[in-house]
Amino acid sequence: MPTIQLDHLIVPSGDRVAAARLLAHLLDVPWAEQGAVGPFSSVFVNDGLTLDFDQWTEPLPRLHYCFRVAPAEFDAVLARMQAAGMAYRSLPHGPDDHQINPAFGGRLIYWSEPDNHVWELLTVSYERQGGPDRREPVR
Repeated sequence: MPTIQLDHLIVPSGDRVAAARLLAHLLDVPWAEQGAVGPFSSVFVNDGLTLDFDQWTEPLPRLHYCFRVAPAEFDAVLARMQAAGMAYRSLPHGPDDHQINPAFGGRLIYWSEPDNHVWELLTVSYERQGGPDRREPVR
């Protein structure tokens, strides 16, 4: 497989600073109110990935972002969500049931704060079931 890494993504937000601050707090990672380039608030997810929150005034698209973490990190993020009184759910769409989904031999949850995006946290990747070679490259 080629060495390709995702470097950064733009996240549309109604309040870029508040959204970046919240995600950085939940994930317990560093962030900057003003990123190095452009009008973004940056969340430094790890050494190779930055989420740049951009301020939008028009209606926001509903996007999906998923983080795979170790079980201990899952517990820590969930504890921070619960301490903040945040709603979460066991399915991507539907009511906030404050339940953990045990699918695929791991645990996963979803939340939508603050901009109604679908944020996902999981311990086992369902996209990677069967190994990295399960899909043929597009030619």
